[in-house]
Amino acid sequence: MTQEPDLVCIQTCQGLLLGELYKSKLEAAGIPVLLRYESAGLIFGITVDGLGQVRVMVPAELANEALELLAEPPDREAEWPDEAE
Repeated sequence: MTQEPDLVCIQTCQGLLLGELYKSKLEAAGIPVLLRYESAGLIFGITVDGLGQVRVMVPAELANEALELLAEPPDREAEWPDEAE
């Protein structure tokens, strides 16, 4: 039987789309991520009173690294190039 790592919440956001964005950024840096959310908010599209809340969970030993990554400003070079180029 394998033991799961201790997970900690490093970020709470409103809506699954933003949670998936955070997850993608962290996973691109090699940090495993689990998103926790109430399924009722997703099914019914309700985002009030905590139903649309998404918690970004990472292994405790990688929490500081993950927080630093999320605190970095977005890389403007990664945006779509201008059509004129």
